Amino acid sequence: MKQFITAAVFTYPHEIAILKHILQDAGLQFYFENETMLTVVPMYAHALGGIKLKVHPNDLDTVNRILTEFDKDNNLKIV
Repeated sequence: MKQFITAAVFTYPHEIAILKHILQDAGLQFYFENETMLTVVPMYAHALGGIKLKVHPNDLDTVNRILTEFDKDNNLKIV
């Protein structure tokens, strides 16, 4: 997983709930760094740098397209 790169950063766990399902349905390789820690202690968000969406470099273009469509269609602001 060292080769995975950060595609987006989120502040709160609820911001990734729907996105996680969309990415799984697309069959992409990804994980959310700091997700568990910020679910338990949300006030650490800024100290840990938020919840980082890590993706395989081969999937980056697809993930960026999904994030753009998700943001546009749902009026949700992604940090």
